[in-house]
Amino acid sequence: MQKSKTAIVWFTNNLRVNDNKALYEACEKYERVIGVYCFNPNLHEKTQFGFKKTEKFRAKFTIESVEELRENLKTLNISLFLCYEHPQLFLPKFCLKHNADALFFQKEFTSEETTEINDVKKSIPENIEVFEFYDQFLFDPSDLPFKIPQTPQIFTEFRKKVEKYSKVNNVLSPVKKSEDNLLDEQNETITLKTLGLSNFIISTKTAFPFKGGENSALKRLQEYFFKSENLSFYKKTRNGLLGTEYSSKFSPWLANGCISAKTIYWKVKEYEKDIKKNDSTYWLIFELIWRDYFKYISMKHGNDLFKLEGIRQTNYEWKSTQTLVQKWINGETNEPFVNANMIELKETGWMSNRGRQNVASYFAKELLLDWRIGAAYFESMLLDYDVHSNYGNWQYVAGVGNDPRNRKFNVKLQAERYDSNGKFQRTWLQPMLF
Repeated sequence: MQKSKTAIVWFTNNLRVNDNKALYEACEKYERVIGVYCFNPNLHEKTQFGFKKTEKFRAKFTIESVEELRENLKTLNISLFLCYEHPQLFLPKFCLKHNADALFFQKEFTSEETTEINDVKKSIPENIEVFEFYDQFLFDPSDLPFKIPQTPQIFTEFRKKVEKYSKVNNVLSPVKKSEDNLLDEQNETITLKTLGLSNFIISTKTAFPFKGGENSALKRLQEYFFKSENLSFYKKTRNGLLGTEYSSKFSPWLANGCISAKTIYWKVKEYEKDIKKNDSTYWLIFELIWRDYFKYISMKHGNDLFKLEGIRQTNYEWKSTQTLVQKWINGETNEPFVNANMIELKETGWMSNRGRQNVASYFAKELLLDWRIGAAYFESMLLDYDVHSNYGNWQYVAGVGNDPRNRKFNVKLQAERYDSNGKFQRTWLQPMLF
């Protein structure tokens, strides 16, 4: 009797069942499908700037997302196995144990991720076929109206070209496997303690009280779009600072792939058809295009995304004074608006878009500190850390990226404009400091 052909799906930052190209293709092509997720110890070590790559907020969100993925895969009769080990060490053993014929995963293009993928490819048995797919874009690389090296340096030019010449593909739904595909084996449970982190209680003041996971992402989408219809006001409210409803809050789920950009796009189109089409509905798509743009800029420029002189190869005199960095982190600068935002980040793992622009500008343009230190701190702390958007935005604000105007934010004027009654600052600062 011929053995069933077996595919392993290695999940990374694509923690969803719906619109997951690797999972979809594995289910289409192979009889047996098994899922794997590796909590990589590298992501919990300290970087050159002294911060853990992943602190407690995102670690907890990832654990919740992975657990929800495990439950959702079960409904497709697919088992998900977890480990706390380097993928290049775990996956070869796992593939051999389950007589795997193929390995499916999401294709990456930044240095650490591609190094890890190449190490996995080298370490698995040669007879295992490898399938990798780009799957974190709104516009697929194959649908761009230009080659990656010709990606425009200015966002507006990029946006106009993709809006005119590119299309957004339909979402994919994987087929359910037969019941005997589920494996009855003891599976590891990963906790914060496993990752060397302590349990914690999130601040009740957080603007992001949501849990990780695909179901949580889809629930938020349903509520923000169709229940409250807050999408109709997104452009007016998106610069808010307090509460859950001033923005969509999709970014943490997008960052670890609990939901795809395409899923959000097509739901916006459904909303426009059934409820309302206006500047706000377009603006959410506009923001998804910005997200794509930073990914393509990252693909185009490679490691220049992480270099001090940036993609513009611009040299400034940067400082790395530890006392100044620490005061910024602790919210002890001369600017209450910066301090309030930094304390919010420290206590919740979240900060508004408006806050991020101001604290980053203050760090790079006012304190003249090495922008990579600020970017590394954001990487450690933010729930919605995304390598391309984080480093792309920090370069943009620091004047070494894609902003031809090299702007500097006037923090005092920004505070007056966006927190005129001081409510946000009072929320996060002790009375004696405000």
